[in-house]
Amino acid sequence: MADLDRITQSPDMMSGRPCIRGMRVTVGMIVGQIGAGVSIDELLTDYPYLEREDIMQALRYAAWRSDEREVLLASA
Repeated sequence: MADLDRITQSPDMMSGRPCIRGMRVTVGMIVGQIGAGVSIDELLTDYPYLEREDIMQALRYAAWRSDEREVLLASA
């Protein structure tokens, strides 16, 4: 997705998991915290180097990835 410019991925960072702006903060950590009931404002307080758009893009990225479908091809 073109509008996910804050989501970075590198095999050398966090074992290739998607991160926020090259930091050691993974999309999975953000989504997990939101799922556990932590509010966006609480995340921003706990991680002052994050910005609201970082969190919003992490949520959009997770939604986009969860919508992917795997197509199995039959072997000939």
